[in-house]
Amino acid sequence: MSRRSGVLEFAVLGLLRESPMHGYELRKRLNTSLGVFRAFSYGSLYPCLKTLVGQGWLIEEPGSAPEDALAATLAGRRAKIVYRLTAEGKEHFEELLAQTGPDAWEDEHFGVRFAFFGQTSREVRMRVLEGRRSRLEERLAKMRASLARTRERLDDYTLELQRHGMESVEREVRWLNELIESERAGGRGASRRSHDPSESTGGLPRDRGSSRPDPSDDTTK
Repeated sequence: MSRRSGVLEFAVLGLLRESPMHGYELRKRLNTSLGVFRAFSYGSLYPCLKTLVGQGWLIEEPGSAPEDALAATLAGRRAKIVYRLTAEGKEHFEELLAQTGPDAWEDEHFGVRFAFFGQTSREVRMRVLEGRRSRLEERLAKMRASLARTRERLDDYTLELQRHGMESVEREVRWLNELIESERAGGRGASRRSHDPSESTGGLPRDRGSSRPDPSDDTTK
């Protein structure tokens, strides 16, 4: 399994743990709530869902409204399929939530992990936050060393781009420090501040509303 598909499966399981959804709802939530999926191919969602169904972690159910199914039939379309997390799927997702290895610290995966911190134990949250901070501090040290070596050879615009990248990482490190201190204090105040994590490398943007409706129907593929 590629890292990208693993992140997608984790996100789908986490969203369906909140409530059953049909495909379009999942696509919208991935796009608007989990910013890391803004550019992902929607064509990869349905194979992912089929894989999760085949693993026994999801089940497919017909849409709940009979009139919707009738309307779809009259229009020559298939009724929408609702995806529901199974008991095995919930158990698997909880196992994934408990993992705190290096993948959880990387840009793409960290953003998704952070989105589900409300379902994650405090001990695991701390390990992920501290791991992420350590990874960014390593990255920042390398960026500073690289800039010191190449400063004289860079034009003004390239130099500003390098500085901008360093400032973004520095902002996220400060944000992580606040979150870690809040976790240590037993509170969640830092996570509710007005800081916009989209300013930070790998952070989650705020939900800025629904994306443009997709005219296609969510049917079995």
